[in-house]
Amino acid sequence: MDMNTTDLAALRMLIIREQHGEVVKPHDLATHLAISTASTTKLLDRLTADGYLVRKPHPHDRRSRIVALTDEARATFRKHFGERLRRMREATEPYSDDELRTIVRFLADMERAMLPE
Repeated sequence: MDMNTTDLAALRMLIIREQHGEVVKPHDLATHLAISTASTTKLLDRLTADGYLVRKPHPHDRRSRIVALTDEARATFRKHFGERLRRMREATEPYSDDELRTIVRFLADMERAMLPE
């Protein structure tokens, strides 16, 4: 998609949250990506200018703003990653929910073990 990994991670998070019917505030992105508020503002400005995001009023808190994907972002992400995501979903089908939870826990433990001390 010709973008840096942080921008791509932001889009991925937004797509997942959107699939779960959740709204995303700029602070949510900053926390998820472990970046400063200044970096988050630059990221949002960049993705908005590229046509991937829009900033909107929060549906329940008029003082707050949310960020949402554009149709272009969804289509571009699907074009680049749709087939890969389909194959990944297909690969999980033989596993039970309990097995997948164990795998996720294992991977999270391994991720923590790889962090510098």
